[in-house]
Amino acid sequence: MAEILPLEVIDKTINQPVWIILQSEREFTGTLVGFDDFVNVIIQDATEWTTSQTTGISEKVMEHHGRLLLSGNNINMLVPGGRRSGN
Repeated sequence: MAEILPLEVIDKTINQPVWIILQSEREFTGTLVGFDDFVNVIIQDATEWTTSQTTGISEKVMEHHGRLLLSGNNINMLVPGGRRSGN
């Protein structure tokens, strides 16, 4: 089986929807525009979400129009394909 590197997966996700979960309770969805070797990412037309620690319910915080830079140091998980439905 061929070895697939993490940065290759992210590279194939350029111009596709992503769901980014940060170390805090914040999450972002949007279109991945770019990234670097430190997985600092730029997403476009992002929606910011927060999850309540007591109820576990996600709530939309705000929509960011244009481009947004997220530091790779704060990213726990980057999910290609966008946010799961039902939350």
